[in-house]
Amino acid sequence: MAASPQQQGQGAQGGSGGGGWSPEQFWSLLDKADRRFARVRDLPLLGRQEPDAFAKAFRAYTQLWRMQQEHRHRLLDAGLRRWQVGEIAARIAHLYYAQYQRTADTALLSEAFVFYHAVLDRAYFLDSDHHLAPAKHLRFLARFLLVALLLGRRAHTVPRLAGDIRALLDDSKKSFQEAEYKEWKHVVQEIFRFLRADSPFMNMRPLRYSYAFDPAPDKLPTVPPTVKKRGLILSDAILCSYYPNEVKFTDLSIDVFRMLQCLEWEPCGSFALNNGYSAHDEGGQNQPNLLKDLRDAALPPNPLKMILNRPSVTHFLTVLATKCEELPSNGIMLIYLSAAGEMGASGFSLDTGEKVRSNFSKFDISSTSHTSSKEDKEPCLWLGCRETEGSNCIYPGDLIPFTRRPLFLVIDSSISYAFKSIHGTERGETAAMLLSPSSRSSGAGFSGDSTRNSGSQFTMFLTAPLQAFCLLIGNNGTDISRDAYNKAEELLSSSLNEWATTLVASSSLHPVWVEALGDPLLRRLLLRFIFCRATHSLFKPTSGTAEFLPTCMPPLPDSVDAQSMLSQSCLMRLASHFGAASQFAFAEITTWPDGDAEEAGVAVAGSSASGLKGMPERARDSDVSYSSTSF
Repeated sequence: MAASPQQQGQGAQGGSGGGGWSPEQFWSLLDKADRRFARVRDLPLLGRQEPDAFAKAFRAYTQLWRMQQEHRHRLLDAGLRRWQVGEIAARIAHLYYAQYQRTADTALLSEAFVFYHAVLDRAYFLDSDHHLAPAKHLRFLARFLLVALLLGRRAHTVPRLAGDIRALLDDSKKSFQEAEYKEWKHVVQEIFRFLRADSPFMNMRPLRYSYAFDPAPDKLPTVPPTVKKRGLILSDAILCSYYPNEVKFTDLSIDVFRMLQCLEWEPCGSFALNNGYSAHDEGGQNQPNLLKDLRDAALPPNPLKMILNRPSVTHFLTVLATKCEELPSNGIMLIYLSAAGEMGASGFSLDTGEKVRSNFSKFDISSTSHTSSKEDKEPCLWLGCRETEGSNCIYPGDLIPFTRRPLFLVIDSSISYAFKSIHGTERGETAAMLLSPSSRSSGAGFSGDSTRNSGSQFTMFLTAPLQAFCLLIGNNGTDISRDAYNKAEELLSSSLNEWATTLVASSSLHPVWVEALGDPLLRRLLLRFIFCRATHSLFKPTSGTAEFLPTCMPPLPDSVDAQSMLSQSCLMRLASHFGAASQFAFAEITTWPDGDAEEAGVAVAGSSASGLKGMPERARDSDVSYSSTSF
């Protein structure tokens, strides 16, 4: 990681504090820093090694920052404008954000926030007579807004920035060309559409792995010592999403935005928890709460992530090949694909995977036979506009060569079932796959066009499962109190813990899931998948319909199946908490043998078992006992 301006301050003193200092040195260094910043901005984010250009750019802006601090009056007399000081600080913040994109270190986001916040509070870009001032100010506000969103500053900073962007654009309309104004108008529309999807209800808890809601890694259930375990960890991820007219801001779709945070650790860690600080409180409208962003040194490093926005297939495969080449020996690569799919001539079928497997040779680059007949067309994901099939669509077979390394695939698409064909054709490592339903369930909170207005239902279950559950049963969160929400989080955490305990005790658990359970971030995704599958399997509008059910490969043990006593008990507790048990097709618990309950590892209270039988559905909602397990 490049040294920060504060860390490089001592090295810059010699160049800024001598008696022979002159304003010309500042202007010369400013020109040099601008050129270095342009080179850094154009660098690809691939690679584990930090390019020298980052250190050079940081060094140049460090010296600039110290010069303007020590010689502010002389520089102002020499023609330095306040917007130029603001631009220096904003570029330092942007360098920090670029380093976050490369290293996934959330502490760098906090550094960027501090510099952006200083520019905003001191109003460096206001009252500027520069002809590009409105555009510079808007770019600054938009970049600051992105950092604030990633840090969860929804209480004051995000609304303030969104309002400032809209007001500035309205006030500066005459300063823009018509085309440029329309572009910024579109950006403003994207921002407010994004904020409607990323509602306060979606931010009731951090999407990142937080000790305030998630168990500490040393308290997770583990497999018996007799089970062979390689100790793999999630080290890299590729996140890609594309839908026409999807909810997005800059290059971040709402789905990638959620998945990005879901694969990180909450910066405060146990530090804020042990010292009584709330993870999502802000110290005030004008003061950043730095305690919130202090990273606990005990937290594991975040996996490196590459975000691809509408990539060509060749670019996607190039990034994937580079990532696999650099993957550590104990690393797992997560690939998240959320995109529209084309079924091909076969349409939806649970056996489509067999057809895809039998025709993989058609996509072999060494094959001399080529086919373009419509009846032979296989399911594919569209990563861009449907103009040229070869450059914008990806087939399951495209991922086969990369299964020489451990892969964890999350496919969110109407043709996700086609990727089941990868199982059994891997080139060395069994790929773990979480596959979305082929059709979106028609719950009250996911009706109409909400697919593209609120994000993917499947991704929401993996990143914000309680909110997804509430929307499915028709509860949009407006009437949920903080106490009721916290109780629901406890019930869900208890259920996830019970599923995890059952999985690690199962003798039929596939080794690839053993490795996934050993990584806290992958473990959480897997357990939330089990919750999602149980919910859709028991939800009456989708119960028993294959196209509404998510699947995984390799299969999980039957002890965590949706029809198991464990899954039904876990889901009944949560549904009853919201008074929605009547929306689910639960079996009669008392008809199951005691042996099944023991095998599932669940103890059902006597009042819950005997009291349910023969009682009306409405009465059961309030009489189910909650056996929450704290951990």
